[in-house]
This record gives sequence, C-alpha cells and structure tokens, in this order.
Amino acid sequence: MQQITIQTQNAKRLKPLLKSAIQSQLDDIERGIQLTRTRIESFEKQYGMSTAEFLRRFKPDEMEETLDFLDWQGETKMLSLLEEKRDTLKDAQVK
Repeated sequence: MQQITIQTQNAKRLKPLLKSAIQSQLDDIERGIQLTRTRIESFEKQYGMSTAEFLRRFKPDEMEETLDFLDWQGETKMLSLLEEKRDTLKDAQVK
C-alpha cells in the first residue's frame, strides 16, 4: 500500500475534513454509478440485448453507428471509470 503525506499545523482538524471530503466524493460517485446503470438498463430494454452482447457486436461492419449506440458505448466507459474511482477511494484510509 502506498502513502500520501500531508503536512499541516492542525492534524486534528484536517483529518475529519479529509474523511468527510472522501465520503462526499464517494457519495457523488455512487449516485453517478446508479444514474449510469439506469441509462444502460434503458438501452438494454430498448434494443433487447445485454450490454455485453452490444459491446461484442458494436464493430464497424456489424452494427450501424447511431447516436444511441455511441451513447450506450459511452455510458459503459463512464461506468467503468466511476467504478474505478469508487474502488480507489474506498481503499483510502485517513490515519
């Protein structure tokens, strides 16, 4: 595990602020994940296929490149990024 050092004159005040900031960011990310999952589920229902199937088939010669399909692909990338950020912050410990 890696460490980050923050120097301050008042660690007692800074620690709860850092914990609160991390929790607030986690809350925002979780909301983003839920919104993104909802959008992805909407695409799955609309087109009658799972996201895994869509990603497998969404290639230049197999499916038409529509705005919906580009949005769907973007939502899957966004979900991956948000989950990565969430996992990184969940591992953070303020000591």
